[in-house]
Amino acid sequence: MIARYPQGVAPARPDRSGRQRLLAIGITAAVSLLGAAAFAYPFLLSAPLREAASPRASDAPVIFGLLMPLLLVLLLAELGTRRASAKMIAALGILTAINAVLRIPVGIGDSPSFFFLPILLGYVYGGRFGFLHGALSMFVSAVLTFGIGPWLPFQMFALGWLGMGAALLRPAGARLPAWGEIALLAAYGYAGGMAFGVLMNLYSWPVGLSGGGLGWQPGLGLAETARRYWLFYVTTSLTWDTLRGSFTAGFILLLGRPLLRELRRFQQRFDWHE
Repeated sequence: MIARYPQGVAPARPDRSGRQRLLAIGITAAVSLLGAAAFAYPFLLSAPLREAASPRASDAPVIFGLLMPLLLVLLLAELGTRRASAKMIAALGILTAINAVLRIPVGIGDSPSFFFLPILLGYVYGGRFGFLHGALSMFVSAVLTFGIGPWLPFQMFALGWLGMGAALLRPAGARLPAWGEIALLAAYGYAGGMAFGVLMNLYSWPVGLSGGGLGWQPGLGLAETARRYWLFYVTTSLTWDTLRGSFTAGFILLLGRPLLRELRRFQQRFDWHE
């Protein structure tokens, strides 16, 4: 019998996992571009968008309708980039449920224990896992607390980015001792808690205020826009955002080392790599 291939060696198969990884990266970029456009487009209008009811009530359903299918496609693409994909789905579901439950005691408000877990997961399991966990836990918690509203897709973007950004710390964290790694994550947690508030104010600020020297108007220069937003932010959100950042950093300092140890043990057991 004549061998089908020279010396009986079949040609190498295409790297399916490599294609899946590129697809996952592309979808993540598309989701982030959608989020950036959702936050930014009111600033490009020729007149402020005034909502009769809640800010962004007219366009938030469209943004949400685009975001959820993209998250599903990202999840499916992510499955093709890792081994033990069924266990990865189970872990994501369990960790999402845990984080969602942490928000229940305060209802639709921000629980001080709600933000540290996406940071640790993004740091250990990678940016895409961190984004999925942050966005999905925000969605599930909104369902559990009856907190669904036009703010929800913007919250999902903001918490997803918080988890995704933590992956950027891994090169620096790998060169630090254990205490330095935790300090780095705690500093990121504080900054991330503040940044979440900055973003969530931006979602409604250009459409929710007029007059008084605090609202946005077309034609304002960059310096005047920044000045008005800073005054608005200090007046409405700075105190609470400082508390959010402080609690997030505190939870990382308190629970970070044992949680990182368990997350890495689980990662090594099932050989997960982004």
